[in-house]
Amino acid sequence: MDIKTVKFKGSFPRESACPKGDKTEFAFIGRSNVGKSSLINFLVDNGSMALVSSKPGKTQLLNYYEVNEGWFLVDLPGYGYAKISKKHRASLKTMIYDYLENRERLCCAFVLIDCNISPQKIDLEFIESLGKKRVPFAIVFTKSDKSKPEVIEKNIHDFREKLLETWQFLPQQFTTSSLNKEGRNELLDFIDQINQQVAQDA
Repeated sequence: MDIKTVKFKGSFPRESACPKGDKTEFAFIGRSNVGKSSLINFLVDNGSMALVSSKPGKTQLLNYYEVNEGWFLVDLPGYGYAKISKKHRASLKTMIYDYLENRERLCCAFVLIDCNISPQKIDLEFIESLGKKRVPFAIVFTKSDKSKPEVIEKNIHDFREKLLETWQFLPQQFTTSSLNKEGRNELLDFIDQINQQVAQDA
């Protein structure tokens, strides 16, 4: 898939306020500081589209970007940050799950996992919750350029093994690096395949 146009369509405080229509949606979410904004910018080949910050938790709303006038990329708030109040954290959690559970045009939620560290309980629990709620998702391992290949390979292997303790089949997985340009074509081709399938089924 070639990215020809990307337009910011707005930030929304709840699912019911999000754009209406028949465009497919692909959401991106992960633990704070997982490299979500860098991945999104890399994916759409725009270095400044999504806000990249040294402070985790900057995304507080449901941010919509229209790609190629045909589908929406949705940047969701991260999970796991501690520098906000419990009330605010609970409010964001409600907003995220309300979107994931109720958005009819959501085709896939891409869950971002930092492959430089060992499996984290918070990531495993979030993925488990998606399974229970029957939310379609794929896993994107990020920052594959930050550690030695053998470390990356071990962490990804360990994460898969942890998932297999409760999952019979694993979802689609991608390994990415915004620095080394790894995984971009694979991710875009996956999105393109889903869009084509949706169009055929319409």
